[in-house]
Formats: sequence, C-alpha cells, structure tokens
Amino acid sequence: MDILPAIDLIDGQCVRLIQGEYDKKITYKDDPVAQAQEFYDAGAQWLHVVDLDGAKEGKPVNAEGVAKIAKEVPMKVELGGGIRDEAAIVTMLDAGVTRLILGSSAIKQFDWFGEMARKYPNRLVLGLDARGANLATEGWLDQGSQSILDFAKQAADLPLAAIIYTDISKDGMLAGPNIQRTKQLVEAVNLPIVAAGGVTTVEDIKTLKTAGVAGAIIGRALYEGTITLTEVLEAELGTRESRPQ
Repeated sequence: MDILPAIDLIDGQCVRLIQGEYDKKITYKDDPVAQAQEFYDAGAQWLHVVDLDGAKEGKPVNAEGVAKIAKEVPMKVELGGGIRDEAAIVTMLDAGVTRLILGSSAIKQFDWFGEMARKYPNRLVLGLDARGANLATEGWLDQGSQSILDFAKQAADLPLAAIIYTDISKDGMLAGPNIQRTKQLVEAVNLPIVAAGGVTTVEDIKTLKTAGVAGAIIGRALYEGTITLTEVLEAELGTRESRPQ
C-alpha cells in the first residue's frame, strides 16, 4: 500500500482547501520543493501534487514549480489539476511527472480520455471526486448527476495506473475517509484504488488497507501534525517503503 503525502499549489505555495472551497484556504509553506524534500526524507516514495490554479483555469498554471519538484526531489510524482489536453499530458510527462490525474476532462470527454489512456498506458490516473454518490468536476466547482461507481465501471477496461477517489465532504476536515464508498469502488473494478479525503490517523490507514485500497493520500493531517509519515511508514501495516540501494 502506497502512502502519498500531498502538496496542493496556489500561486506556487503549499495550501489546503477545506471541502474544496477556494475561499477556505490554509497556506502552510512558501517552498513546495522544500516540503517535498521533507516528505522524502521522512521515507515517502510518492508525492501527490494538485495544481489548484490549474484545476480552476483548465490548464496547468504551476507547471514550472511541479517540474522543479520532479527534478530536484527523487520521488515519484503524480499530478492533477488542469490536465485537459494532450499538450498538457506531454508537457508534464516530459517534465518528469510519473503519472497524471485527469478528472474533469476524463468525465466530459470520455472517448478522448480512453484514447489518451491507450496512447500513454499506465501513466494516467482517473480522478473521481464526489460529494455523496455523484461526481464533481471543474476543480470541484460543478456538481454533476453521474454516479461515481457507474463511471468507474465504465473506465475499468482502460490501461490506467489507478483510480483516485476523493470524498469532497471529507477533504481537509480531519474526520476520516469515506470507507464505505471506497470499499465499493475496490469491489466494483479491477484497478488500483487510491483513497483521498479525510485520512487523518494510523487507524484510518489500517482500515483502508483492510478495505483493499492500493494507496492513501494524506494532506492536511500531515501539516497539522495529526499524523506523521514516520508513524505511518513505520507502523506494522505492510506499508513500509524501502528505497533502492
């Protein structure tokens, strides 16, 4: 099970949004490269980055900062936010990003998304963000009527690296993830499921592991000190990560 500490970027700074609301922003650090290095030094191999400006604008905005992280910190980086055309995919893969998260563009242009998934196998991640059972798009600003489970099943045959499921109502609330719906996704599709939103304690990690998830994204809890990477990675959870020598 992979543990993915999160960096969300607005104006090049590390922030967290409460329930996806841009006017409920907490700024933590000015230097995302230093933050990524701190996570790496604590033992993490993966880094989850969201370009929140990009999610809002519909195109990568913090691309230079993300490229700097990928170049200077020896972690595998996954990036979401504003990846809505092939030019953005190529640019960010060339910049050293390991895999890219597509949400709004995948939902609204599914045929195109399928084409991109086949063209860049195991490099794209489907980001499914939801309030309740239905998908949200456009940086969580739009609430749709499509079922998250139905859409996941529709995408299950594509050569994707993973599906990331975020319960927006849990995100940034330090109240625990949506275990029930995460488990439903694990059982519904034969793709790795990564859980996000509300992961706060080592107990949350244990519960998600039991549910069969492939990874967990941890954001605000790390910045607030509710949980530490050391606690997670050193716990007897089967999540201990060892780097190549």
